[in-house]
Amino acid sequence: MLEYLTTGVLLGLSAGLAPGPLLTLVITETLSHDLRAGATVALAPVITDLPIVLLTLWLLARLSHFTVILGLISMLGGLLVLQLGCEHLRRPAVPANPRLASRSLRQGVWVNFLNPHPYLFWFGVGAPLTMKAMDHGMTAAAWFIGGFYVMLVGSKLMLALTVATSRHFLNSRIYLYAIRGLGVLLCLFAVWLIWDGLALIGPAALR
Repeated sequence: MLEYLTTGVLLGLSAGLAPGPLLTLVITETLSHDLRAGATVALAPVITDLPIVLLTLWLLARLSHFTVILGLISMLGGLLVLQLGCEHLRRPAVPANPRLASRSLRQGVWVNFLNPHPYLFWFGVGAPLTMKAMDHGMTAAAWFIGGFYVMLVGSKLMLALTVATSRHFLNSRIYLYAIRGLGVLLCLFAVWLIWDGLALIGPAALR
């Protein structure tokens, strides 16, 4: 049991702190709105990952060719992240009204659901480890998945809290540069996701 809990904790912490569209969105929403907005984005995997886990387990068991699907998902996710990046590049130099943060959960859900990396992780790592843990019982699998998501979401929540508590150090010029810089990062992530999508679709199309 301890082996699978430790594995889930380490993988969750690594995934939670790894640079990516969702982590960048946690920072931008916290800076643009408030802690609640950033924390809401951090909770997106709790909503989106159940169908992702079930889908990847099904694919692992039944499908051998799925690169085109992942490629299309990557390109759609890239277009969405590009739109978010452009929005941050156009933001004014003053903080947005926190009451406008109601889109945070929706943005986080779509960014995570259209991001191919959760699919790739669960197909290549998460699903095989879950199946292996299930050989030792459902409790072992629950410890692995529970440890993974506690650290995945928890690390992003801690980041949002850190950003929010240090917000008073930001003057308007630094705030503007931070938002615009994170907007550039989102756009770079978008290009990366679109490129990954094309790379996945290209070889499949030639077969």
